Amino acid sequence: MRVLAAMSGGVDSAVAAARAVDAGHDVVGVHLALSRAGGTLRTGSRGCCTIEDALDARRAADLLGIPFYVWDFSERFRDDVIADFVAEYQAGRTPNPCMRCNEKIKFAALLERALELGFDAVCTGHYATLVDTAAGRELHRASDAAKDQSYVLGVLDAEQLAHTYFPLGSTPSKAIVRAEAAERGLTVAQKPDSYDICFIPDGDTRGWLADKVGAESGDIVDAAGAVIGRHEGAHAFTVGQRRGLKLGVPAPDGKPRFVLEVRPVSNTVVVGPKEALSIGEIAGDRFSWAGRAPETDAFACDVQIRAHADPVPARAELRGGEVVVRPDAPFEGVAPGQTAVLYDGTRVIGQFTIARTVSAVPAGV
Repeated sequence: MRVLAAMSGGVDSAVAAARAVDAGHDVVGVHLALSRAGGTLRTGSRGCCTIEDALDARRAADLLGIPFYVWDFSERFRDDVIADFVAEYQAGRTPNPCMRCNEKIKFAALLERALELGFDAVCTGHYATLVDTAAGRELHRASDAAKDQSYVLGVLDAEQLAHTYFPLGSTPSKAIVRAEAAERGLTVAQKPDSYDICFIPDGDTRGWLADKVGAESGDIVDAAGAVIGRHEGAHAFTVGQRRGLKLGVPAPDGKPRFVLEVRPVSNTVVVGPKEALSIGEIAGDRFSWAGRAPETDAFACDVQIRAHADPVPARAELRGGEVVVRPDAPFEGVAPGQTAVLYDGTRVIGQFTIARTVSAVPAGV
């Protein structure tokens, strides 16, 4: 099999490429240049896709004895990931840029080019498992629950899964991957993982957004509409946030207040008690299936609303062009723009972007 190994410059993608070589595949390494800021350097675990990462990827490819290229995807990344990130915040939603990158870049733009060049599959260092069945290929959770990345891969469809290769999915732990990298002589064996949004390497999302969309002051109000504070930019707030509100009026019950809603049109942030964050239903119309579609319009599943959240038993239904999900126990602090990934055990069923929520607390309570 001809395999294009996406090499980020980290330990996971380097070991994934090495395993693809060991499996006897014809492997070519490629690093994606996603930024045109030529002086960008990585600091510790902040950021990725930097000059340093490209050099680390090249050294790994040289050690493995495979051809290596750098492909400039910066325009696609700017248009499909960064612009989407800004637009979602401007609309008062909470986006997931890693989800968009997988959907639009790594398993769309990259895979399209790979197939055009005659490759059979794209190999990455993601922790997820692919299972081939009589009904088609399925996406499952990784063996290492702590590193499982099936959530951010939930956007992949059947055609993309058919040309995907995850060599690390059955590895019991990240420690094994690092030990293997060291044994192979890969210099990235102890390189720290990246945890931040790659295009905001200093971790200051609020400052980055203020520079992109401007910071216009506005009101912070309670659920009744009474003004109880001021903010310096609604984009800096997300549903469920508690810190940084700086309210001038204490709550009647003396308890902390949380962001309940961001209203970009009026530049208003709505806050209230923690109980008001309880959500009994979520729905969205931007959905896709990871392999085969559900056989019925209503089905039991587990739903996960954040990359590192616990799955929650729920009932999903296809209704009026939407996926509507009612969890057995209410969610807390769900924001429009987040991605909900549906599971059947370890198998990913599909995903949708949350467009609306329904409170689990009856009106007036």
